[in-house]
Amino acid sequence: MPLVEIIQNLIHKLESGVMPRFFRITALLLAIVALAMRYDVHAYRNLDTPEGMDAAQLARNISEGKGYTTLFIRPLSLYLVQKHNAAGTPPMLTGTNLDLAQIRTAHPDLANPPVYPVLLAGLMKVLPFHYAVDLKNAFWTSNGSFSYYQPDFLIAVFNQILLVATVVLAFFIARKLFDASVAWLSAILMIGCELLWRFSVSGLSTMLLLVIFLGLTLCVLKIEETAREPQPRLNRLLGLAVAAGVLTGMGALTRYAFGWTIIPVVVFLVLFSGQKRALHALAALGAFVVVLTPWLVRNFAVSGTPFGTAGFAAEEATFLFPQFHLERSMNPDLGHMLWMAPYFHKLTANGQGILTNDLIQLGGSWATLLFWAGLLLSFRNMAVRRMRYFLLLCLVVFIVVQALGQTQLSVGSPEVNSENLLVLLAPLVFIYGVSFFFTLLEQMVLPVFQLRYAIIAAFALMSCLPMVFALLPPETNPVVYPPYYPPKIQEAANYMKPGELMMSDAPWAVAWYGNRQCVWLTLDWQDEFSAVSSLKTVQGLYLTPQMMDGKFVSEWMEGSERSWGGFLLQTLNDKRVPEQFPLTHAPTGFFPEQMFLTDRDRWSAASK
Repeated sequence: MPLVEIIQNLIHKLESGVMPRFFRITALLLAIVALAMRYDVHAYRNLDTPEGMDAAQLARNISEGKGYTTLFIRPLSLYLVQKHNAAGTPPMLTGTNLDLAQIRTAHPDLANPPVYPVLLAGLMKVLPFHYAVDLKNAFWTSNGSFSYYQPDFLIAVFNQILLVATVVLAFFIARKLFDASVAWLSAILMIGCELLWRFSVSGLSTMLLLVIFLGLTLCVLKIEETAREPQPRLNRLLGLAVAAGVLTGMGALTRYAFGWTIIPVVVFLVLFSGQKRALHALAALGAFVVVLTPWLVRNFAVSGTPFGTAGFAAEEATFLFPQFHLERSMNPDLGHMLWMAPYFHKLTANGQGILTNDLIQLGGSWATLLFWAGLLLSFRNMAVRRMRYFLLLCLVVFIVVQALGQTQLSVGSPEVNSENLLVLLAPLVFIYGVSFFFTLLEQMVLPVFQLRYAIIAAFALMSCLPMVFALLPPETNPVVYPPYYPPKIQEAANYMKPGELMMSDAPWAVAWYGNRQCVWLTLDWQDEFSAVSSLKTVQGLYLTPQMMDGKFVSEWMEGSERSWGGFLLQTLNDKRVPEQFPLTHAPTGFFPEQMFLTDRDRWSAASK
């Protein structure tokens, strides 16, 4: 072939065909990598969510062959396991010294569904996780002081890879529903969504759940498309319905509350899956049940409840159990669970906040406003109209489930928490919002056609302003202190032997950073503390600034003498712990920001 013809063919491939698409995708991926590097250097923070640390320590136990067991012990979990095991114990053995609460050995986890911890455990098997704080490597330190915790950073990078996967899935959904312009701009808005980046470094399962939800959305979209064919293939429709049920089940095993998505899926299949709609709906529901049932059976076998401690989320943060009182209680009064008043009050109170604030800020971008306006459009594309119904069905279900499932976790971190289901809808909200933006743009009379690109760029920039500001100086301190300072947590934990039990106001941090069994601070320091110690002796008490810097009047003064606030007041007033309390020894270097008490001197040279 002549050289001139080779050059002409090469130019043709560069100007048309797959080459421009390849260059655009490559440029987009390079931009994401550059943005991730900038974000991780400038705006990254170590894990700051209890749920993220809880999932991480559980994953480490799995990776080390300890089974699905936890070092973060909830008193409610002890109550459920002990009650369940006692019911199956012969009467002649009831009074013996049996470990019915399963705390003297590895305690089963009853709070987390399995998919995300198991995935993290696989990551920990593959990558070199170094759990001891590294103060020698310059990358993990700042001027010789602790800065980055290496396992936290690796988990964040893994979730940022999942974030890239969500961008790719959202791109294909947008292109399938609309066109390439909507797809590219939607992908850019997702890349520039500061809220999603904060979720990516939180250690939460949200990024994985987003991948599952967008995969489910693609599946539902394919069902709708196949059902409208002149001669739809019934076997394919049935297979897609089963796939939708499986994906919903996998989502429920990633976060229990996501299981309610089966309602929009079944309703959509009944309305839009063709002549065999009842069969398709039953197939999806059956697949969902098949995926979920083995895990529910495991939970019931361990605790007598299908969802463990997570199944009491609706009761938490009600007037019956304010704040974290239910999970911290060794003997909760569950006799009022059938009352409707607590649930109705919680639904209306939380629902008001969701409707007035969260829906407007959905996705952390003002582009959400275009989504709400775009709902009034009458789209000519049948798939666009029907998928809008699916989106609205999910929105209604998520509002109710999120309102009933919110706990004190949402108070401590209003946006980035495991109870935020609405963020899962952000990609679809961006897609429909961008489509409405292009509808408005088409109606604009511009003196120069190229001005269109300037308007698109301005829209993208304004939508991504929170991310822009997050990357501007000053740099964010990656150390989440107060209350979490891994070197100090590891120092306290290292005074304890691996089999000994600690108690803390931040047991998730002690379990993750300290790798020690730690029970959540009980409701009081006398009766409930003694109830835990009767099962296994508590030999260390670690209080973080979360407790030490608590509100003086509402959390210290207004509590009874049996409360931990009363304990701290009495200790400060007498300059020693109360006589009835068994932990009386304290090393230097913790007080007054923190407090660490043990049963004996564990730090001096003479005691070693």
